[in-house]
Amino acid sequence: MKSAITAQHLGKCYKVRGMAPPTLFGALKNTFCRKKTEPFWALKEVSFDIPKGKTVGVIGPNGSGKSSLLGLVTGTIFPTTGYVKTDGRISSLLELGAGFHPDLTGTENVYLNAAILGIPREDIRKRMDHIVAFSGLHDFMNMPVKHYSSGMYVRLGFAVAVEMNPDILLIDEVLAVGDIAFQLKCLDRIRDFQRKGKTLLFVSHALQTVEEFCDETFLIHHGDLVARGDPAEVILKYIRAYMGEGGYLYTQEFGTREVEFTQVRLLDDMNREAGSFESGKPMHVDIGYKTSQRIEKPVFGFSLKTGNGFYVFGSNTQIEHYDIPYIEGEGHIRLTINPLPLLQGNFFLSLSVHSWDHATQYHRREDWYPFGVKNTGETLGIFHINSQWSHG
Repeated sequence: MKSAITAQHLGKCYKVRGMAPPTLFGALKNTFCRKKTEPFWALKEVSFDIPKGKTVGVIGPNGSGKSSLLGLVTGTIFPTTGYVKTDGRISSLLELGAGFHPDLTGTENVYLNAAILGIPREDIRKRMDHIVAFSGLHDFMNMPVKHYSSGMYVRLGFAVAVEMNPDILLIDEVLAVGDIAFQLKCLDRIRDFQRKGKTLLFVSHALQTVEEFCDETFLIHHGDLVARGDPAEVILKYIRAYMGEGGYLYTQEFGTREVEFTQVRLLDDMNREAGSFESGKPMHVDIGYKTSQRIEKPVFGFSLKTGNGFYVFGSNTQIEHYDIPYIEGEGHIRLTINPLPLLQGNFFLSLSVHSWDHATQYHRREDWYPFGVKNTGETLGIFHINSQWSHG
């Protein structure tokens, strides 16, 4: 299979100068003294090959080098080491307002973008109605884009990018700015591109979108390509290792520690410790704890969130009418979810233990335990809902 994008030992280094205090002395020092520059490698020795027709997602903490990678591929920045080659026309949506002149109208900017890509003006005139219809900006096309909102920028930028009929489409984390209806329209267009055999490379913090749409996922951290492969596996590695470093979720831990969680193990239906579970089968959570004193009527709780931070479910022993008279010393309690109603995706488990009146939080671990779920059935979505049909 032919390659759409090939990179060998690709690297990008910037020179970073130290910042002097904002004073007159600092300004004079900057003027008359040479400050030492330090190299900052946004991307280091990255090599990969993306076949034509594949969709690849790029994930990682903020500042890891994802946007630098897309900039190198599209040619807006130049590599310090190595090279990147592309085969086919590229269209990109890398940042809000990129390629737009603020003083030109929406219509004028469409023609400007087309000219940059080498597309004849007559071709754009024929496509203009489709671009405007997709963007939904009919009433604003004669307005200078400097007056556009961030959502309007994205609408016009994406409409132009996809209407150019590129062979390779590069998208940075800009779709998150648009409203839900427009996001769904964009995702439908991405599916259409995939059916036509186009190549897509996009950066996103929307992990479930990456898992759903991508054939392969790259994980970048501190400029290194630390993992690549099956989206579900790479995403699980990411949320286990790096979600506390700039992702949409971050772990939290707090409480008086009169009760403290010790060892916590996630077990599958065979009581084996696991990081991934099968939808519809049991999932057990063995929770060890220790106390500094006798605690009357403690309440143990849990909650589940998706990899995007969407709150799925939460409950506790009080709600379930499972009363624990007291705990003292060391012990353990087991949470069993049977059957596991979650379908495909990556999720976070949070655990808590607090007083009966909810006044004292003894220990809480928020988004502490990531795990994956594999769907072996035919139903789609985030979780399974029991349903029945009847007729006549």
